[in-house]
Amino acid sequence: MLKRKKFWRRVLYVLGAFVLLLVIGAIYIVQVSKVDPPKVANMSSLQLQRTDHGNGFYTLKDSWFRHSKSGLYELYVEGDPFERGVINGKLTKELVVRQEDHFAEQITKMIPSKFKRNFLKYLIGFFNRNLDKNISEEYKEEIYGVSESASPDYQYLGTNYQRILNYHAAHDIGHAVQNLAMVGCTSFGTWGAMSADSTMIIGRNFDFYVGDKFSEDKIVAFFNPSQGHKFMTVTWGGFTGAVSGMNDQGLSVTINAAKSSLPTGSATPVSLVTKEILQYAKNIKEAIAIARSRKMFVSESFLVASAADNKAVIIEKTPDDLDVYDPQKDFIVCTNHFQSNGLGKTKMNIEQENESASSYRYKRMMELLHTNGKNTVQKTINILRDRKGINNANIGMGNEKAINQLIAHHSIVFEPKKLLVWVSTSPWQLGEYVAYDLNKIFALKGMKADKEVYDSSLTVAADSFLLTPDYRNFVVFRRLKQRIMDGGDVNTDSLVASNPEFYNTYVLAGDYLYKKKKYEEALKNYQLALTKEIATKKEEDHIREQIKKINKK
Repeated sequence: MLKRKKFWRRVLYVLGAFVLLLVIGAIYIVQVSKVDPPKVANMSSLQLQRTDHGNGFYTLKDSWFRHSKSGLYELYVEGDPFERGVINGKLTKELVVRQEDHFAEQITKMIPSKFKRNFLKYLIGFFNRNLDKNISEEYKEEIYGVSESASPDYQYLGTNYQRILNYHAAHDIGHAVQNLAMVGCTSFGTWGAMSADSTMIIGRNFDFYVGDKFSEDKIVAFFNPSQGHKFMTVTWGGFTGAVSGMNDQGLSVTINAAKSSLPTGSATPVSLVTKEILQYAKNIKEAIAIARSRKMFVSESFLVASAADNKAVIIEKTPDDLDVYDPQKDFIVCTNHFQSNGLGKTKMNIEQENESASSYRYKRMMELLHTNGKNTVQKTINILRDRKGINNANIGMGNEKAINQLIAHHSIVFEPKKLLVWVSTSPWQLGEYVAYDLNKIFALKGMKADKEVYDSSLTVAADSFLLTPDYRNFVVFRRLKQRIMDGGDVNTDSLVASNPEFYNTYVLAGDYLYKKKKYEEALKNYQLALTKEIATKKEEDHIREQIKKINKK
């Protein structure tokens, strides 16, 4: 009986791994049954055409889209749900198409077997079978509008509307199926005595990695909906949800994944719950009410900071429960485990604390907050860029236990009371952080002349780490790692030399040599990996299992 349970558990994990890969790519998420788009009373906006002013600057009615010299794309959109979706799609059409192409390319790399890809899209279809029933008509109409600009090349996987709708649930299914957070995000805030001028400051790294191309075309989007509050988010082509954002009431929201059970069906995607809070809440009480009203199929932490309340809390939500963590202090830290009296004591959360990198990152964040003195925007960014371990230990470049894991899609800083936001530029959070004043941006409605809209006087300089030999070595490490993942040959001595304090360097070398049947050399690398700071129990278990296999040969 025990063996049978172990067998089915192993089958579940294998299936979970395949599904995770599928969901990360998102391109093969399609429902088995046909999903009709919402009925829109007025579809005349489909006839609208953008005006090309040259140099990547487009306008359509009072909305606009441009490519900043910072490397970021900037978008302003207004209107009713369907119209703003249509305008969003038409203005960013190239990015909508390119993002889906990137997904297709990435998932093909991850799952070369066409048969497996075809099978798994139906498995995902099972999870998402009722997705449209859990999304408001407003957001379905907006998604429908955007989908009209999607690529015609993937119709065999589903209609444009089906595909774009399902992409909004990719994050949820992915981390739930595999019981992990697809690498952990970190967020924190200070106010009152912990901030230099008492002003609230919120910082976050969005560490969600699905290949380099996924992060190439970041959009800083400013929305002026016909109902609710104006708000901004950092997003990408075709995605109307929110993972980091702030509204014109000085309320910011960021999300951090927590450990979840295997979902049995779809619910409201986390990113759309976040968006609803940004659009319709002006304070923490209203944010909690919105979060409570939506059923989710994964566990998530929403760090909500409110200028009206002059504090931040974490709304912790699972498919079954909701709790609120209020630190009752003038700072807050959020990684990938719950902290409330209720959800913080669950068995699943305790496992997350013990087996993931979340607790270590939390302790490092607390250490930095208490040694850096009163916080400022610059100090916040310095913390978000921190690559060290506890007590400034060298834990290798790219370690999940570090606050800066060198994979961030974006990093962002808010000053809610001032309606200021800083967004990182490439690479990761190492480039400049450019600042946007929401009052000034929303006054640019109807902008017809191409100009920079960020406040250059508030720009935070790029990290000097970019100029160091260590950074150049990390670039080499990433290139060699990718070569291994693509099935190519590498010199493992060069790999180790490029990032010698990172446990994963030795795991990569060990796995590579094991496949080459060079067991003695593989064993040496696995043993060295055990002397380094390993991010998760799962990875440590893999190393020890490989050592056992070699010792039995």
